[in-house]
Amino acid sequence: MTTILQINSAARSQGANSTMLVNELTAKLQQSNPGAQVVVRNLQAEPLPHLDDAVLGAFFTPAEQRTPEQAEIAARSEALIAELQAADIVVIGAPMYNFGISSQLKTYFDFIARAGITFRYTENGPVGLVTGKKVHVVSARGGKYIGTPNDSQTPYLKSFLGFLGMTDVNFIYAEGLNLGPDAASAALSNAREAIAAV
Repeated sequence: MTTILQINSAARSQGANSTMLVNELTAKLQQSNPGAQVVVRNLQAEPLPHLDDAVLGAFFTPAEQRTPEQAEIAARSEALIAELQAADIVVIGAPMYNFGISSQLKTYFDFIARAGITFRYTENGPVGLVTGKKVHVVSARGGKYIGTPNDSQTPYLKSFLGFLGMTDVNFIYAEGLNLGPDAASAALSNAREAIAAV
């Protein structure tokens, strides 16, 4: 059975275009994969702590030496990793905030990037251990950035996902959402055409 992991990373709990579009994309993927199981990871509703002494201490302390607090942090990370590893298809809602991803998505990435678990270092460089997945990224943006130096989001996501071993990545964009009603309508229409083609 196919498992679809949908990751919502918008800062807003209601009305986020990226969340609306990833919901539509997941529904389309369910149609293409009858019986698929859908797991939704809502990073706004279930926030993760930013990297700090406590989180880093938990990650870098050997399991048998962790305090109960560190064990709880490490277990949360390992549960997220298990959830990701179990997915066949990953759908990420990635709104652009200030030319980058949301802090919610960044903290999620920090919790799943674990040396020896989701990647390992070798003499020839790092090797990703999260493989065999199709990833769809839906990016909602107020302006138009594709193909410009201001689109730092796309190369970052490609680099990070590829670092963990996820190299089959499809990007769907809704650009120009804040450039007036006509531009917003066109942005959503273009994104929905791309979703229909998945």
